[in-house]
Amino acid sequence: MTGSRPRVLVVGATGELGTLAVHELLARGATVALCGRDPDRLAGLAANTGCPARHIDAYDLDDCGSAAPWAGAALGGLDGVLTTVGVAAFGPAATVTDDVAEHLMTVNALCPMAVLRGAVSTVEDGGFLAAVTGAIVDTPLTGTADYAAAKTALSCWLGVVARELRRRRVAVVDARLPHMDTGFATRAVFGSPPPLARGADPARETAVLVDRLLGHLPGAPPGPPS
Repeated sequence: MTGSRPRVLVVGATGELGTLAVHELLARGATVALCGRDPDRLAGLAANTGCPARHIDAYDLDDCGSAAPWAGAALGGLDGVLTTVGVAAFGPAATVTDDVAEHLMTVNALCPMAVLRGAVSTVEDGGFLAAVTGAIVDTPLTGTADYAAAKTALSCWLGVVARELRRRRVAVVDARLPHMDTGFATRAVFGSPPPLARGADPARETAVLVDRLLGHLPGAPPGPPS
């Protein structure tokens, strides 16, 4: 790290969790680079925070793979990468079209894999690579076969990469966050969500995740008092 200021890339910065993570990281004194798919929200977030920003397209895997090298150049190095990219879909497997299944696998698995694969040679030893998978990996619901399969594929990939990077002390974090009140399920690309219990507080869950990530970095600033 440069002094005690972690340098972190957030991919998915224009989504609710990503934006929360950006503000949480900045509050801890980190320097942050932003990648997101919504150009208007990305421009607004960059203007409000002063962070360098770059548009990203989940279907352009080469572009995804170049995000971390870009962030490293923009920040003068890179200590961590967090990807919060994801999309949901609901319905019996027989009703999910191949196009929807491909979209789920691309956004939920291939895109974050490409981002983190591109970060392996950029992130500093002792840093972190992290992706939000979700509780669906542990408790997939009926009507989420393709959605759960995509998130589980990413989770498996993260587990293997964690072993590959152990000697470099790079923490590979599979963030299986609980269902949260973000409206994520209601923005599904296919189908409607089943009745869900009240979700957890996304700001609280994001703060806990940022605590966990920064805790992997030597000399990182402490989290806020509880």
